[in-house]
Amino acid sequence: MRSYASGPSARALTGQTIGEALAATAARLPDGLALVSRHQDVRLTWSELAAEVRDVARGLLAIDIEPGDRVGIWSPTRVEWTLLQFATARVGAILVNVNPAYRPAELAYALGQSGVRMLVTAPSFKTSDYVDMVASVRASLPALERVVVLGPDWDSLVDGGRSVGVTRLHEREAALDCDDPINIQYTSGTTGNPKGATLTHHNILNNAASIADVLGYSDADRVCIPVPLYHCFGMGIGNLGCVSSGATMVYPAESFAPDPTLDAIAEERCTSIYGVPTMFIAMLESPHFGDLDLTSLRTGIMAGAPCPVEVMKRVVNEMHAQEITIAYGMTETSPASTMTRRSDDLDRRTSTVGTVLPHVEVKIVDPTTGATVPTRSPGELCSRGYLVMRGYWENASATAEAVDAAGWMHTGDLAVMDEEGYVNIVGRAKDLVIRGGENIYPREIEEVLFQHPAVAAVQVIGVPDARMGEELMAWLTFREGDSATDDELREFCRERLAHFKVPRYWKTADEFPMTVTGKVQKFKMREVAIAELGLEEAAGIQTA
Repeated sequence: MRSYASGPSARALTGQTIGEALAATAARLPDGLALVSRHQDVRLTWSELAAEVRDVARGLLAIDIEPGDRVGIWSPTRVEWTLLQFATARVGAILVNVNPAYRPAELAYALGQSGVRMLVTAPSFKTSDYVDMVASVRASLPALERVVVLGPDWDSLVDGGRSVGVTRLHEREAALDCDDPINIQYTSGTTGNPKGATLTHHNILNNAASIADVLGYSDADRVCIPVPLYHCFGMGIGNLGCVSSGATMVYPAESFAPDPTLDAIAEERCTSIYGVPTMFIAMLESPHFGDLDLTSLRTGIMAGAPCPVEVMKRVVNEMHAQEITIAYGMTETSPASTMTRRSDDLDRRTSTVGTVLPHVEVKIVDPTTGATVPTRSPGELCSRGYLVMRGYWENASATAEAVDAAGWMHTGDLAVMDEEGYVNIVGRAKDLVIRGGENIYPREIEEVLFQHPAVAAVQVIGVPDARMGEELMAWLTFREGDSATDDELREFCRERLAHFKVPRYWKTADEFPMTVTGKVQKFKMREVAIAELGLEEAAGIQTA
């Protein structure tokens, strides 16, 4: 039996634009609660949200933003981010999401490569002065005509739109198509410059609606969204999933912190929670975790990185999210292609990334030959369907490398599919450790170490070794008040793993190097390990 599956559905795909979807929900639920931004003390009904989006869209028309123009947004989570997301969609502009963690060189690259004509930016975020950074790179960006700083500049943009009649906005919208590119998201590459995944209304709106349907959302649901809006998880699954279902968007803070997120769940009576595994770990380990009533939680999504089984079980048992799910995907697939279902048994819901979503195909192929492998055999996971991006912005060669002639998106993730279509991610192709000819998937070792009572979080990497090619190294954080020696951890592994899978090196860390979305950067861990362990000579050995 081959590792191939397609997702049947009784629910048709929508041909709406994002603006049409928002208008439909506002008409259906005018007085329903649409958005809560706790750190801004803002609460908007669907009719109020639609009206504010309309005013921003008129402001964009007043400064002659045309269909296809790129409009950048550089800000942490704020209501204005969401208003601009919907407003650009209504006028046909392409929203360019800029990572809040970018430094000047990264900012200049993203704005320059996409040809951003207007940038909306927060004044600052944490220790970063955004206005100064924009000023430092603006001379190198001839396409950048206007910078709007949230505050008085933003108010002026909105006020300027009052001279534009609503009829003009409706005429603009009528000329738009659901297959128009509407969003560029830069993927955080480990080497070279990031690539701009270009997504359409059809891509991200249908993916969000499909996921909301799987989660059983209605206007009775309140969705806690601590994941950043600049990523597909926040603006797509989060914002657009709520638009498609009528559920409420709840923003706990301008960026993730465990206690504001827990407070938002408890005080807003959230029924769903989104996050990457590190966020859930931080919430579970918070000293205040036991003081809060989280019984309103019903479901949610853990995604964005490999989801440890033990963490999933704790979310079910301790956070009361009995119907928590795992979604798997990537920015280039809008983002999710597989997902566990609320009806799956606990084992499958905590140990797999589920089955293919409706209207989507997945297969697992031999990375060398491209042939579809038999079930239960590892290979590269590929996805195909409405969700695959239009391509990387103005980068045809990178697009051709990622999306083959048959339309399959090659994920770079190693996976296994069983006979019923359930998928397990066993690692990134580049994370595979080859020790003395043995192929080792770090995920397997991480799952074992997560079972140790003292371990809060763990990441396993390969480090260079002159004799074996690579050796294993485990980075760990411990639960508050707990610890374990290297020898104790080594023995714990020996009882549960083949000898060649037991890490040689161990490191206790307060935190792991991460992207702003909470994805662990294993390549940075490897760099640190090489320096700390004195492995430069082994790292310099050339191989075929």
